[in-house]
Amino acid sequence: MIKTKLFLTSISLVILMLLVKPVVATVYDIESNSKRLIGEPKVHKVVKGDYFQELAEKYDVGFLALLAANPQHDPFLLEIDSEVVIPNQMLLPFISRKGIVINLPELRLYYFSPEESKVHVFPVGIGRQGLSTPLTSTVIGEKRKDPDWRPTKEMQERHFAEHGKYLPDVVPAGPNNPFGKYALRLGTSEYLIHGSNKRFGIGMRASSGCIRMYDDDIKWLYENVPVNTKVRVVNQPVKMSFENGDKQLIEIHQQLSDLETTKGNAILTKAMQRFVGTNRESWQKLLPVIEKPHGLVVELAK
Repeated sequence: MIKTKLFLTSISLVILMLLVKPVVATVYDIESNSKRLIGEPKVHKVVKGDYFQELAEKYDVGFLALLAANPQHDPFLLEIDSEVVIPNQMLLPFISRKGIVINLPELRLYYFSPEESKVHVFPVGIGRQGLSTPLTSTVIGEKRKDPDWRPTKEMQERHFAEHGKYLPDVVPAGPNNPFGKYALRLGTSEYLIHGSNKRFGIGMRASSGCIRMYDDDIKWLYENVPVNTKVRVVNQPVKMSFENGDKQLIEIHQQLSDLETTKGNAILTKAMQRFVGTNRESWQKLLPVIEKPHGLVVELAK
C-alpha cells in the first residue's frame, strides 16, 4: 500500500514537472539571410483556469500581444474550449542580424546567435507613455547579478508627487527590488535590461524607460550574452517581406503614440504603399488591420 502511494506520488510529480514549464526564450531557425518569416501559427484551446497572463507566461509571449491577437476574448474570463491565437509567428525586423535588437512597437527582444543561424525571441516590458524607452544603438556595457536599485531623482520626484513620500535611496537585492535578479546595462546609460519583482507588466508599457523581462528570460540572457554585445532599440511598427520571391507578407503593430513623427495615420508610409502596390484586394484585406493592428503576419493577395 505504501509502495503504491509512493509510486502514485512520483508519477504525479513527474506529470506536474511536465506540465509546469519554466519560461524560456522561443528559439527560431533562420533559413537564409533573404527570408524574414520565422515561427509557425499556433492556437491554444482554453481549459478551465486559463487566463491571458498565465498563457503569456506559458508561451513566453507578451500580454498586449495576446490581447491584440485575440480582441474577441475577455483576458480574465476565457470561455472553455474556445481558441486563443498565440502570436509566435513573425517577421524579423529590417536590421542587420547581429546582437540584440529591441523593436519597441512589438514589445519584443531578438538575440541573434553569433555561432548559429538562430534567433532567440523574448517578450519585454518597455517605458510607459511619457517615459519612453529611447531609440539607441549601443552595447551591453555591464552585467550585474543581484543588482541594487537606486531610484533616480526624477523617480523620487514622481513618487513623492503621487504618494506624498520618497522612495528609499537604495533597495538591495531581494523580493522588493524592481530589477529582479539580473541586469544588463545599455552602454554607460541609466537604462537597463533587467528582471522584475512583478510578473505583470512584461509585454506592456509599464516601466520608467528600462526594459523588463521574465526572470528565466533575463537569467538566460545574462548567462549567454557577453559584455560589448551590440544592442539596437528600434521603432518598426510595420514589417514587410517577400518570401520565396512571391509570397507577400506584412505584420502591423500599434504605433507608439509618443514616438509618432507625422500627423494622421503614421502607419501609412511610402514604403508600405510601394510594398502593397495598387492591388485593390490587398488593400481591402489590409485596411482593417491598419485601423486596428493585431500584430499577426498577413499574407496579401497575389
